Amino acid sequence: MKKIFYWVEIPTVNFDRAVNFYSKLLGEELEGIDCGTEKMACLPDDAGAIFWAPDFKPSKDGVLVSINAGIDIDGWIERVKANGGTIDRPKTKIEVEGRGYFALFIDTEGNRLGLYGE
Repeated sequence: MKKIFYWVEIPTVNFDRAVNFYSKLLGEELEGIDCGTEKMACLPDDAGAIFWAPDFKPSKDGVLVSINAGIDIDGWIERVKANGGTIDRPKTKIEVEGRGYFALFIDTEGNRLGLYGE
């Protein structure tokens, strides 16, 4: 099966702060690119980018994108908190057989994202 989502852009208010947060969260240095009126830092596996543009605003009420935390959802939750994010909904068991757990967090820019794992 192909990836369901081809590209995700995570909006920022403070581009450098967001790039730092996601670099630490993902454990991989993200490289910022200045495109004149826009800035972006591509995510691993060509999944999308941290993005800044004057008219692209973060929101905790928009589309919910979840990161695959694998078997270490607790470790991901701790990295979110250690790097300036907040937990919006703690680790919660999904009430469907074999579906694991999820948690919601707010990043340093005010976006709400999910973590999905076992």
